[in-house]
Amino acid sequence: MGASTIADSQLSNKDLAPTGPDQRTWGTYHLAALWVGLSIVITTYTLASGLITAGMTWWQGLLTVALGNLIVLIPILLNSHPGTKYGIPFPVLVRSSFGIRGANVAAMARALVACGWFGIQTWIGALALDTLMTTLTSGWADVSGHKAIAFGVFWIVQVAIILRGIEGIKFLESYAAPLLLGGSIGLLIWAFAAAGNVFSASSQLMAGEASFWSLFGPGLAANVGYWITLSMNIPDFTRYARDQRSQVVGQSIAMPATMIGFSFIGIAVTCATIIEFGEPIWDPVTLVARLLDDLPVLLIVAMIIVVIAQVSTNMAANVVSPSNDFSNLSPRQISFRAGGLITAVIGIVSFPWQLYEDAGAYIFTWLVGYGSLLASFLAVMVVDYWLLRRGRLDLEQLYRYGPGGEYWYSKGYNWRALVAVAAGVIPVLPGFLNAATTEGGVIADPDFFDQLYRYGVFVAFGLSAMTFVALGRRQALAPATAAEG
Repeated sequence: MGASTIADSQLSNKDLAPTGPDQRTWGTYHLAALWVGLSIVITTYTLASGLITAGMTWWQGLLTVALGNLIVLIPILLNSHPGTKYGIPFPVLVRSSFGIRGANVAAMARALVACGWFGIQTWIGALALDTLMTTLTSGWADVSGHKAIAFGVFWIVQVAIILRGIEGIKFLESYAAPLLLGGSIGLLIWAFAAAGNVFSASSQLMAGEASFWSLFGPGLAANVGYWITLSMNIPDFTRYARDQRSQVVGQSIAMPATMIGFSFIGIAVTCATIIEFGEPIWDPVTLVARLLDDLPVLLIVAMIIVVIAQVSTNMAANVVSPSNDFSNLSPRQISFRAGGLITAVIGIVSFPWQLYEDAGAYIFTWLVGYGSLLASFLAVMVVDYWLLRRGRLDLEQLYRYGPGGEYWYSKGYNWRALVAVAAGVIPVLPGFLNAATTEGGVIADPDFFDQLYRYGVFVAFGLSAMTFVALGRRQALAPATAAEG
């Protein structure tokens, strides 16, 4: 079974097949630009806000964000390796650990979360567009359904990019990065020029009185969970890297530096708004509209940068993976572009305006909840590839369907992987359901299961990893090759 046979396999299409040398065009800059585009977005700007509002000092909030991102960088780099080594996307890689059919379980878990995030980021981008139109046009706010119109326009722009495929996304990320960095530095310069010692007002950001340690667990878990999704499907990008050095250096520098730096900008600028305006303004769109109200040309430029930030994040974080994941369901019928359109439609019906409405539930329920679930899948992938297989995969067998294939397991499913995921997810479910049904998502008097949920990402990852090692070592070292129904 050679390259031509992989191309002929029912499990392959031009988007899921291994990348050839002519497709390996992403260097260190492109991988770094990817993370700049991913990280400079409104949700990152406000990532520390929930923690500081609840009772953390500004530096404790920033420290929590920094530690969370340094922790999640480890699985990101571990999962990047097979993408670059074998040129395969996430749904193909996961066939090795979950089975040819079981891969769709992991891929759909990742895809549906991305669809929800696609909707949220589209809604935030639409709000920025709506603010821009309201500021520039006096009658825009009186237009019936003006926010819905902005949402529709923003959605259509993204669909146009989806139809250009992965190269269109690479182009967007590469050229958006300098713009986004420049806009961010501009905000920071304004903060220190306008307010001097901005952190003198930081205590006024703290509305709650919760202790640092009561917030640290869920805060750290939320920050790890923020990029758990990308750590699963990062092979979707690193398969285009020129070599391992390019992806390791590019990601190791840009990911933590941009996340920590932009969160710092968010804190510093918000402190400056207290000194300048007498109130904290966490939303950068509202702030920019207020600062540049009398300078319409600069306001237009600023809002364009905000819109580009939302689009660049959405395309990379929430379109590439589900496009491949949906394609993996039926490779011969669903292409990357068709998968992207499915993502865009589901993003609308997920009611993103409702998901984004409450900031507390956003951090403690949505982020931690899905992070806990996906951490279990991630644990199985990392343990299978690095510990059990020692980084060795049979590329041709990943595209072989039916009994006798190395990754067919039992009827196409590796039940050990599924049991390991369940072992990680089930213990954090009671806490998740409790938080999901509590206003604000924070439990006042947490019990044992609530405490488990506070550290959900780590609990789920650890339990799934240990379970999979215990159940799967013998099978992973000697995969089933006998015919199984």
